[in-house]
Formats: sequence, C-alpha cells, structure tokens
Amino acid sequence: MEDMAASSERRLRQAGIRMTAQRKLVLDILARASSHLNASEIYERGQRQDARPSLATVYRTLNLFKNRGVVRELHLNEKHHHYELRSKGDHSHLVCRKCGRVIEVDSAPFVAAATATGEAYGFEIASAHVELAGYCADCRQ
Repeated sequence: MEDMAASSERRLRQAGIRMTAQRKLVLDILARASSHLNASEIYERGQRQDARPSLATVYRTLNLFKNRGVVRELHLNEKHHHYELRSKGDHSHLVCRKCGRVIEVDSAPFVAAATATGEAYGFEIASAHVELAGYCADCRQ
C-alpha cells in the first residue's frame, strides 16, 4: 500500500506537481482504502488526521490527480463519484444494483474484446474501463 502512494507521488513530482501535506494525505488514504471512496469519505478520513484538508481541497486534489492519470474516477451506478489509485492495476467492476456491492474483476477479457472491436473498425483503443451493473449472488436469492 505504501508503494502505491509512493509511486503515485513520484509520478506527480516528475510532472512538476508540488506535494503538499494535504495531497500526500489524499494519496495515503486512497492507497490504504479497502474499498472505493467518494470525496466525502476521503474528507472524513482526512479530518481524523493532522493535515485536516477542507472538502474543497479534497475535490481539487482529486481533480488534479485524475487529470494527471494517478487517480481513476468511477461512477459505480451512483450519483456521486468514487476514486481509486490507478496503480492498483487494471480491473473492471461488477456493481450490484440492490446492495451496492462492488466486485473487482480482471479486465483482460474486456480489453481483448475492445481491442478486437476496435481493429474490426480500424480504430485503435487507447483505454477501456468496463462497469457492469446487475445483482450479486446474495441479492438474487
């Protein structure tokens, strides 16, 4: 987890981004997260620590990180966005419409299908993210 935050911080520094205490805090919170967090959850976790960023700072930081390719913004079938570090690896999401559970799955089959579709139309796929909504095994019973 520390490695994810450190590698993301290194990428940002190489891009000329100054690493403030609040930015480091947001990176650390995302690296330690066991689930996908929204901005309010990141803000609440930050309030429990020394840096105490404002909610506006959290949103600005997430936007900066997203624009620099360090953070992925996810919709997860909800009105607000969730965030995760891109260094967590390529994966897609299965989102339960009833309980909201999010299951991370390997993206390789989806990337292969997207690449094949792109090739069929003479289109080069630069990135792909798949989010499938449905019902988990618990909610189907």
